[in-house]
Amino acid sequence: MRIVPVATGLLAFVATGVLGHVARADADGLGDALGPRELALGDSLRAGSTGALATSLNPAGLALTRELVFEGSYGYRPDDDAALVGLSACDSTNAAPGCFYYRYASTTPTVGGMDQHQRSHVGGFTLSRAFTPKVIFGSGIKYFNVKRDDMTDEADSGVNWDLGGLVRVTDTLNLAVVGYNLMGSTSAEFPRSVGAGATLRPTPELAATFDGLWNLDSSDRTGRYGGGLEYFVSTSQGRVGYPLRLGALHDVASGSFLSGGFGVATLKMGLDVGLRKQVTDGDELQVSASLRVFGPRM
Repeated sequence: MRIVPVATGLLAFVATGVLGHVARADADGLGDALGPRELALGDSLRAGSTGALATSLNPAGLALTRELVFEGSYGYRPDDDAALVGLSACDSTNAAPGCFYYRYASTTPTVGGMDQHQRSHVGGFTLSRAFTPKVIFGSGIKYFNVKRDDMTDEADSGVNWDLGGLVRVTDTLNLAVVGYNLMGSTSAEFPRSVGAGATLRPTPELAATFDGLWNLDSSDRTGRYGGGLEYFVSTSQGRVGYPLRLGALHDVASGSFLSGGFGVATLKMGLDVGLRKQVTDGDELQVSASLRVFGPRM
């Protein structure tokens, strides 16, 4: 069972679409950043955002573990023919943990009965710092470029900031709050938003997580609430583990979803697959997979 304590960092305790527009009329910079772990757990994990999760969910979570990890992910959404690519390098083995990341999204949403291609590039870095053993803060800065191939041929670009906090209430409970795109350039694809989450790990093998997300720029009803369970099965030798994940999600503007996923984890690498399927008010499907490679243990 020796791999189980390691898994608290490698597999993220307790992953995001965003903000009331799942059956998309356009792309969403937060939703397109989803990886397989958070996707499988009902778009949650803000209170357990280790590794690459810190770049999209909560920059404060990077200081939860001490690891060097490189991650690549790919997602696909048939509804708008979206291809979603993410790359990151995260190092939390020093006093100021940080990540560099790049994300690419290519989508073809249907607007007014016509298909309109859109692509976006996002690159940035995050920093995290534990001010006390129980209180962690983090921030992230990103540059985005969005190009729409429609009649207007518009393009948006600019710089924006995220800010997050995380509290280790007990050894088994984490709470988190995050603000996205709080300062800087504005874009419809990168709205000002706020999220919150809780992660509970009653045993090393079992984690439960619940998150909420709200779009501050929307004049309509907004709210996205999801969570899930992860159970980590390890081999008798404790060198290979298999995380199993189930989740559910409700968006007040878009309907309800079910999700799930699985993975394989060793001390050197992790492979994860996640899927989310809309079950009311639509039939959106999104799948994602990622590969993590870990550096030397500190």
